[in-house]
Amino acid sequence: MSTHISVAVQQQDVSIAEEYDQLRGQSADAGAVVFFSGCVRADTDSEPVEALLLEHYPGMTEMSLQDIAQQAVEQWQLQAVRVVHRVGRIARGEQIVFVGTAARHRRDAFAAAEFVMDYLKTRAPFWKKAVYASGERWVEAHEKDLSAAARWQISN
Repeated sequence: MSTHISVAVQQQDVSIAEEYDQLRGQSADAGAVVFFSGCVRADTDSEPVEALLLEHYPGMTEMSLQDIAQQAVEQWQLQAVRVVHRVGRIARGEQIVFVGTAARHRRDAFAAAEFVMDYLKTRAPFWKKAVYASGERWVEAHEKDLSAAARWQISN
């Protein structure tokens, strides 16, 4: 049985119900469907974030997301992987990313979803700028995100 991998980079919001239905349709005998939806947070060390501006390089970004999903498939017994990442201006509180995995067993689904998210935060080619009332600043990967990704013993 082959694993369904699907990635998208888009400006529009993500429908959790549609994404879940797609994962279930691609993995009818899965015992677990795990998904993560990340949202733009307001909290920072200084002032509240009003929005994030995300840029990407079309083609290269999708290939990178596909590679991250493929690495998950090679490490865990998955039936489907879905990654949707938004670009453009994303306001505080809005969804920015969706990661879904389906597997026969929950441990594979949970571990793979966490791995994909950790790698998205540190290896996917997005350029992120935070918008504040006082102006804009580029955002780089945080040390805690780098540490989270480093714990996976996966070569690429």
